[in-house]
Amino acid sequence: MKPIILIGGGGHCKSVIDAAESAGCTILGVLDKQDKVGKDILGYKYLGTDEDIPNYVSKADFVITVGQIKISSIRHKIAERVEKAGGKFASIIASDAYVSKYAEVGEGTVVLHKAFVNAGAKVGKNSIINTMVNIEHDVHIGDFCHISTGTMVNGEALVEDDCFVGSRSVLYNCISVCKNVVIAAGSIVNKDVVKSGVYAGNPIRFIK
Repeated sequence: MKPIILIGGGGHCKSVIDAAESAGCTILGVLDKQDKVGKDILGYKYLGTDEDIPNYVSKADFVITVGQIKISSIRHKIAERVEKAGGKFASIIASDAYVSKYAEVGEGTVVLHKAFVNAGAKVGKNSIINTMVNIEHDVHIGDFCHISTGTMVNGEALVEDDCFVGSRSVLYNCISVCKNVVIAAGSIVNKDVVKSGVYAGNPIRFIK
C-alpha cells in the first residue's frame, strides 16, 4: 500500500488519522488552507493546499478527510481535483472495524472504529462509515455517503449516493433511500424515501 495524503484538516481528519495509524498506514501529511501550511495536526504536517495535489500523485494515494454534514458537494470537488490530476484514492479500515471478506468497500471510503460491514454488503466510493455503525448483510450504500456514529442499517436496505444519515438512526430491512437525502440523528426509517430532502423523527417525516 502506498503512503497516503489526507485532504482536509478538521475534526474528521483526526478520526481518520487515528484509524489509519491503527491500520498501519503511512501518512505523508495533510493538505488544507494556506494559513495552516507549516503547522501540524496530531503530529502530521500541513504540506500545502489542494493546488498541490498534482505534486503528490506519484508519491501517495489520497483520502478526503473533509467531513460531510448534510451536503457532499465539497467532497465531490476535491475528488474531481484528485481525478483530474491522475491521483488515486485509498480506503481506510480501522484495525478494530470488521469488514466481511464477502463485502465490498469502494476506493476512498473510510470505515472507522468498531464499525461492522457484514456479508454481502457493498459500500461505494468516498463514503464515511463512522464509529460503531452496523451495515448489515446485503445492504448497499452509495458513493459520497456519510453513515454517522452508531447508526444501524438493516439487511438489504439501499442508501443511494450523496446521503447523510445522522447518528443512532435505524433503517429497517429492505427499505430504500433515494439520492441527496439528509436523515436527522435518532430517526427511524421504516419506509422507502423516494424524494430528496431532509427527514426526521420516529417514524421519519419529510421536513423540507
